[in-house]
Amino acid sequence: MMVGSLGVASPAWLWLLPLALLPLVASGRRRVAVPAVAAAPADAASRWIARLLRAAGMLAIAGLMVALAGPYGAGAPVIRIGIGAQISMLIDRSGSMNETFAGRQPSGAEESKAAASRRLLADFVGARAHDLLAVTAFSTAPMLVMPMTDRHAAVRAAIAAIDRPGLDYTNVARGLAMALSQFAPESSGSRVLLFISDGAAVIDPRVQDALRAAFTKLHPNLYWLFLRTKGSPSIHDRPAGEDTPQAAPERHLDLFFKSLGVPYRAFEAEGAPAVADAIAQIAALERNPIPYTEPRPRRDLTGLAYALAGLGLLLLVLAALAEADFFARGAQPRASRDQRTDLDLRRAA
Repeated sequence: MMVGSLGVASPAWLWLLPLALLPLVASGRRRVAVPAVAAAPADAASRWIARLLRAAGMLAIAGLMVALAGPYGAGAPVIRIGIGAQISMLIDRSGSMNETFAGRQPSGAEESKAAASRRLLADFVGARAHDLLAVTAFSTAPMLVMPMTDRHAAVRAAIAAIDRPGLDYTNVARGLAMALSQFAPESSGSRVLLFISDGAAVIDPRVQDALRAAFTKLHPNLYWLFLRTKGSPSIHDRPAGEDTPQAAPERHLDLFFKSLGVPYRAFEAEGAPAVADAIAQIAALERNPIPYTEPRPRRDLTGLAYALAGLGLLLLVLAALAEADFFARGAQPRASRDQRTDLDLRRAA
């Protein structure tokens, strides 16, 4: 249970807190028969001592109840400035990503393009302490795997989870839209959209306008890591026939990215070493100040509650000891007087 910045682990104990009012209606002090208390003069010191002892009793009971409830102070998050960026990773999961860079099914020690990407991206995430990261996968439809977070272990697990065979169709437009939606418009710091794909598809002109508006609003740095199958056309190659998006989708996607008006760079990789080199270059480029939240652990206040209860009990014990000592001293003269009276009576007899 939380109230503001304070909380308790076992709130049921707090139902016993009304017991702390018992010292107001009952006293544990010794009662002495006195003929008429009203005959004694007013004693301000005694009244204050009585109030103090009632307060000590209330403190002892309330402290014990609160200590048993397990109080704690909630850890307030601290905003710090680190080096990194908000990185939204868009990973192609089309069927061709299950092939090697040579364009065949992996066998033996060979890695598919998807497996190499997962391995290298996991290393990339582990080397950047203060990045905020999101993971989106796409083929026919996009799928949000991990929203923007600073929990890097969860991000690496999300990347490792993208291991199912994808479909043949590549819907780039919907994937880009979902990856862009992971950025918070009001957040500060560098934004990066890291697009990992081994191909492209035609983007409808109407969808292009919506994507262009989103890129203009968020203004991320765009990187395309193009996992090129050996022997396939480069994104810079013009087709022999008509130069249309249908004939050369990768080339026209590259031209579309260049027309967005955002910082853009494309990397062509024909093997795992080239992918690793491209990721290292991106990591070196994206080293800007970024605010991040560092959670503080909650503070256990059980010891403080027990200390307050102990203080109340200590006052009560001291009062009890003083009371016993007072009556012990007062009893001795009375006993002596009684003995002298008996002796005088015997002598008179």
